[in-house]
Amino acid sequence: MTRIDHIIDGKRTSGSSASVAAVYNPATGDQVAEVAMGGAEEINSAVENAQTAFAEWSSTPPAKRARVMFKLRDILEARADEVARTISAEHGKTHDDALGEVTRALEVVEYACGIPEKLKGSFSRDVGPGIDSCDERQPLGVVAGITPFNFPAMVPLWMIPMALACGNTFVLKPSERDPSSANLVHDLFAEAGLPDGVLNVVHGGKVAVDALLDHPDVQAISFVGSTPVAEYIYSCGCAAGKRVQALGGAKNHMIILPDADIDQAADALMGAGFGSAGERCMAVSVAVPVGEETADRLVAKLAPQVHALKIGPSTDSEAEMGPVITRDAQERIEGLITAGESEGADVVVDGRGHKLQGYENGFWVGGTLLDRVTPEMSVYKQEIFGPVLSVLRAKSYDEAVGLINAHEYGNGTAIFTRDGDAARDFAAKIQVGMVGINVPIPVPVAYHSFGGWKRSIFGAHGIYGPEAVHFYTRLKTVTSRWPTGIRSGAEFNFPSMD
Repeated sequence: MTRIDHIIDGKRTSGSSASVAAVYNPATGDQVAEVAMGGAEEINSAVENAQTAFAEWSSTPPAKRARVMFKLRDILEARADEVARTISAEHGKTHDDALGEVTRALEVVEYACGIPEKLKGSFSRDVGPGIDSCDERQPLGVVAGITPFNFPAMVPLWMIPMALACGNTFVLKPSERDPSSANLVHDLFAEAGLPDGVLNVVHGGKVAVDALLDHPDVQAISFVGSTPVAEYIYSCGCAAGKRVQALGGAKNHMIILPDADIDQAADALMGAGFGSAGERCMAVSVAVPVGEETADRLVAKLAPQVHALKIGPSTDSEAEMGPVITRDAQERIEGLITAGESEGADVVVDGRGHKLQGYENGFWVGGTLLDRVTPEMSVYKQEIFGPVLSVLRAKSYDEAVGLINAHEYGNGTAIFTRDGDAARDFAAKIQVGMVGINVPIPVPVAYHSFGGWKRSIFGAHGIYGPEAVHFYTRLKTVTSRWPTGIRSGAEFNFPSMD
């Protein structure tokens, strides 16, 4: 049985805990590995080593830190297939989907390569008599990331390159469901020349998370996952005096106006709703056609495409969608479909009980299309995180916008239309952090920043891009005056620049 260990100070270690968790191949349902489950002792060791490494790493010139990112970029590009295979083996997503994950991770690494320019401060001469002022951004110290199963390489690489490029050291607590990708990410950084101790990986569950939240030397925590856990991490981390960015759940809607190209809208919904088996925080899970005619045309286009979805393991080059991550996830998703049906939704395409020959024990859920969903239904209120697309019919554009604005989540949304006025109005009025105009999954490129609104995020900063520079650094302003410019005598009034 393959054993997946922690990596602390550049060395693999099983730690002191005898606790392990099973790692499965979701396509077969077979256990393929076991992962060490660390606790406070492993977290303490990782933080201690990161704290020791911080002194030298933070004083390394930004240009030299950037060279590690340049090397990492080349290595990641050359070994993209290997990284994708590692992702797929434990997550289950198709190889092409996993390659897309690697590509989006590469973009953030490339952005981190430009860190010398992004850390430049400003200088003002003669802000007062003989007084100059300058500001700079300095690293925080040891920071941590807690990352989800659905993007086991990309989300760590949304955090780590920016944190390290800014001069911090890092402790990563990845998902225990597909942990091998995190260890591979560490190894790629090491190959790129990152010193030991700058990046450490500790596997585990809530015990490890709580140890990070409680540790006095952890200055900041980045998290991506469900809203209840995001809220918990934000509350506990802030109470402990840490800087926290915690990205939570989503319920992403796509409005289809009557003037939209229905073929394009249906194609967009197929990719956005069923790619990665719907296990994306930016997946479109609710289609909102405006008007009964629009809805009828849309459902008529979608139904045969959902029926025809090619579902298979990542080793099948023709597969469009793989399994979900665990048996529990499979049962939860199917339970929500059943709840939707009992609450009055029309099950147009039913993915429950899907079986694949030769992979009968895999965690399969077929593509599911529900029509005439209403806001009161559990399938609408909850984040399903599976291959389920709900159609909620709106009578008007204003009703559709109000529906989205009333939801507790505000991660991503989209509108499909040819009407520029409607699109502009939508972008201005919608209370969602990431908006697509005829773009179904509006994930910002790396030189912008990713983050939702409302209960989809806790904290003031989005992830990667310019927001990451501000999150992983603190501002220092220096005001200076040299002896020749200092007037004699004490000054008791509030200082001014007159």
